[in-house]
This record gives sequence, structure tokens and C-alpha cells, in this order.
Amino acid sequence: MMLSEVSGYADVALPVAQFRTHLRLGRGFGEDGLQDDLLLGFLRASVAAIEVRTGKVLIARGFSLRVDDWLDGVAEPLPVAPVTSVSAVVLVDVEGAEVALAAGSYRLVPDAQVPLLQSVGGLLPTIPTDGHARIGFNAGMAADWGGLPADLGQAVLLLAAHYYEYRDETSLTAGCMPFGVTSLIERYRRMRLGAVR
Repeated sequence: MMLSEVSGYADVALPVAQFRTHLRLGRGFGEDGLQDDLLLGFLRASVAAIEVRTGKVLIARGFSLRVDDWLDGVAEPLPVAPVTSVSAVVLVDVEGAEVALAAGSYRLVPDAQVPLLQSVGGLLPTIPTDGHARIGFNAGMAADWGGLPADLGQAVLLLAAHYYEYRDETSLTAGCMPFGVTSLIERYRRMRLGAVR
């Protein structure tokens, strides 16, 4: 299994001005945007870290999942949530020839923890020998920053501020994820039960 991001989110989806205020950076000196690239980097890093810890995609974007074998013949768990739509399922043989499955032959089973790609009326088709299946899907809790739950937004800001403050730190002591962040994201963490990849 290999998950790839196929469409990212734009910088304008991140709250740089709000983050600047959160950090209490000076304003009105004609250089307000001087650190914006640095701040964007810390915001992107904190979004990525929180997504990894929770298994949730915060800002909506497209993904491609490569699967060499179905975990289950009826349904395949998707590695992130919430999945909003499945755009394509393609079988690829060893020579690279592709066969797209009809959209009516599968469906998305939404779930806050483990969404599923499920066969409609039978088993998922057999993946060709030495080939794979490619599942295209869209996932995300919100289209932009304003749509995120307040606790996740606050966790991103706190973690980005921590990265900003400890940007020169190379040891694990002071540079680890702060307790305040872990407590804010705890209820979103994925519960690992059963046969999940």
C-alpha cells in the first residue's frame, strides 16, 4: 500500500495573519510580511504532524492509494479520514495497462475512523498478478481553515508556535510535541482495532 497526495492545498488556506498575531509579532513597521514564508512552513509542518498523529486530513485535497492486494475481498479500508468521495478505481497489470472500474461497481462507506471502498453486489475485482489497484479519492475535514473544528485549529497554531520557538533545537527534550497539542488532538486519534493497514 502506498498513499500519495495528488492535489495539495494553497497557501491562502492557512492562517498566516492569525498565526502572526498568535506569536505576537510586531506590526506596522513596513515589514509585516517579512517572515510569511517561514510562518507558512511551520504551519504546513504542524498540519502534517497533526494529520499523521490523528489519521485525519485537515484541509481537503486529492489522494491516490496504490494497493497490491485487497485486505478483504469485499471492502478495502482507506488509510485516512474523512473521505468525501472516491473519484476512480483502476486496475493496473504488470505491463501498465489500465482498466477503470465502473463507478456503480463500488461505493464509499464513510466513517470517522476507517472509511471503506466497498464492492456493490459481490467481491472487489481480482487485482492482476504482479499488478495493483489505484484508488483515487478526496479527503478532508474542511475546504479551508475557517471550516476546521476550533480545537484542531488551535492545536495547529500551538504546534506551529512550538516549532517557531524551538526552530534551532535539535535534541528531543524541549522539541517534542507539547502536552497541550496532544490533549487537543486526542479525541481525533484513530483507534486501531482489527485488521486495518
